[in-house]
This record gives sequence, structure tokens and C-alpha cells, in this order.
Amino acid sequence: MRESGEMNKENQNIRFDVDEFEKLKRTLVKYSCALEVVVTHLNNLNTYYNAFEPVNPIEHIKKRIKSPESIAGKLKKKGLPITAESADKNLQDIAGIRIICAYAKNIYEIVEIIRNQPDFTLVREKDYLNHPKESGYRSYHLIVEINLGRLFGDQICQVEIQLRTSAMDFWATLEHKVKYKYDGQMPEYLSHELQISAEQIHELDERMYHIHELVDEINEDLI
Repeated sequence: MRESGEMNKENQNIRFDVDEFEKLKRTLVKYSCALEVVVTHLNNLNTYYNAFEPVNPIEHIKKRIKSPESIAGKLKKKGLPITAESADKNLQDIAGIRIICAYAKNIYEIVEIIRNQPDFTLVREKDYLNHPKESGYRSYHLIVEINLGRLFGDQICQVEIQLRTSAMDFWATLEHKVKYKYDGQMPEYLSHELQISAEQIHELDERMYHIHELVDEINEDLI
């Protein structure tokens, strides 16, 4: 999920033609509805944690619908037709949600809850926490399907969900900005620095969770 108002420069002039753009606008309505279904479930989960658990592992939830320009650019990059039908058929991240968790270990707890939501059908998941990308990128990705019900003729929409810690999110945002600045051709020394930073962030996440556990133990001893 990436929609920060920045586009790769080579995609800035790639557009849907007028007819396809009108079709895309209608297509994006159903993705907006699917997005709201998922967000509602996650907001309910957030409310539950706040009301019934001593600690809420969810810090905040972000959502976005991919812009038409970004959709067109991604279709072009994949060598696919720049049409609404092609976007609907081939792209899994038109609707996206990012869940920021307090600690990396909380992410797996939330993932398990999402897996067991009866209104979601899990299509794909990728664990970039235990298996980070070569760049150092860490996150947990899920693709879920949502049935939009009778109003939409029981159409199915996919929503991408990413889960990461605040530190991971900061790193991913910085990497994206650097990639954009260099048009995807990042200098090797910067790539190396980002890889080192990613490892340091991972270590920091682990140490912060360890401190969290120690505090819990101290509180238990005081009771």
C-alpha cells in the first residue's frame, strides 16, 4: 500500500482515456465500499481492545484508494491494458489499509484475528517480518476478499492489509522518498545505509518489546 501523493516520474503522463476513466470511477466506488467494510471490522477490534484489554496493540489505522494515475502507471509497468476491467482483474492493492502496531509481536496476533474474520476470505499473505526483502523492508501483507452483497450483485473486491510497527513505517516511508528522488535507481551507498538502518530498527523493535515484558513482570510482582 503506497499512496503518499508521490508518483514515479515516468508515470506522471500515463492516463486512462476518457471512456475508461468514467468506467474506472464506477469501479472505484465498489472498492471504497469494500474498504469501509474492512475498516469497520478493524475499528470494532480497536474499540474492543480499548474497552476490555489492558493494552491496545493497535496504534492507528490508515486507509486509501489508489489514485487513477497510480493505477494507470502500475498497469503500464505490468504491460497490461490501461482499462478499468484490467485494473479490476489484475491489481490486488487498489484498496489498501495499513495497521500500525506497538510491537512487532503484536502483528501476528492481529493477523490471526483477520484470518478468522467470517466476512473476509484470505487470498494471499506474505510475512516480510521473518523474511524481509533484500532492501531491508519489513511488514506483513494480507490480501482479503469482500463480498459486497446484493446491491452490487454479490461482486467480490480485494483489499490489501499491511501491518507494521511505527519504526518499520518510518523506514518504509523514507525508502520510498529516496527511491522517488532517484527514479528507482538508488545509489548503492544509500541502499546499503537503508539496509543497515532496517536491521537497527528490527533490533530496536525487539529491545522495546523486551522492555515492555520486563515492565509487565515488575507490575505483576507489585500486585
